[in-house]
Amino acid sequence: MPIVKKIIAVIVILIAIAGLVWLYITHTAKSDSALTLYGNVDIREVNLGFRVAGKLAKLVYDEGDQVKIGEELARLDDEPYRNLAASAAAQLMSVRTRLTLRETGNRPQEIAQAGALVREREATASNAKLLLERSEKTFDIKGISNQDRDNAEAGLREAEARLASARENLSLLEAGFRHEDKAQAKADLAQAEAALASAELQVKDSILLAPADGVILTRAQEAGAILQAGATVFTLSLQKPVWVRAYVHETELGRIHPGSKVEIYTDTRKDGHYSGQIGFISPRAEFTPKTVETTQLRTALVYRLRIVVDNPDEGLRQGMPVTIKLAGDRQNPFLPGPPP
Repeated sequence: MPIVKKIIAVIVILIAIAGLVWLYITHTAKSDSALTLYGNVDIREVNLGFRVAGKLAKLVYDEGDQVKIGEELARLDDEPYRNLAASAAAQLMSVRTRLTLRETGNRPQEIAQAGALVREREATASNAKLLLERSEKTFDIKGISNQDRDNAEAGLREAEARLASARENLSLLEAGFRHEDKAQAKADLAQAEAALASAELQVKDSILLAPADGVILTRAQEAGAILQAGATVFTLSLQKPVWVRAYVHETELGRIHPGSKVEIYTDTRKDGHYSGQIGFISPRAEFTPKTVETTQLRTALVYRLRIVVDNPDEGLRQGMPVTIKLAGDRQNPFLPGPPP
């Protein structure tokens, strides 16, 4: 009987050992199936410069300073552009006045003056006609010479021509300006308004504003420098969005999709992780970049992911290596890598 008990005890021990081995193998297989990705932090940077050329008058911030959207970063000497705007404003006023003259027409006083000239020349022509008639009668009885009679006739023709000219001038003043003249004046006004808007925009462009919240990485110029349009003055690191660039193998594509929640671990943050979600999966395969460490061969084809970090802070730096895990895998106690 003691031998039987010993045999039973040995069998129980072997069964227990087999159970532990089975549990270990099960958890190991489960661990192997957990999806772990590797990538790098990708913070967008933007080179800031003026849209116009000029002399750099002032810089407000230096490297490392945090700025808010809309804050003034630098300013050019804007006197040349203010002078251009003043000249464009004066030109616009002149063109607008010319258009008003075209639309309003001639003044009543000018029309009345032209009418008075017509009446005056009508009287002159009538008098010349009477003088010619008298000259004709006197010429018939040999009372005047041929020259005097011809002079009277020429005087009538001249008076009638002057009268016709006065009537035409009165007609033009009463009709006002042609439609084509008004259209040309309107086109000149539109051109002058565009020139003024362009000049005022150049004045605004002499002030460099922050396009978004961020941190000044580089201050590339100093006050007094003569800059060409587009020359970089500051390099700004944007605070949002903060992305992680990672890569996934084709065999694991079915386990993720845009919107999948992930947890992001860094080597510097030991007490927790960042939250994020997959925002983009590239439709094109590529070779794994050498900057990304994975457990697979570097020559294996992968697909690029863009993961949006939900709660970024200053702990995430450009190019920092990170480890990404699906949010559902963190409950596995045998998951390798940073603890949940």
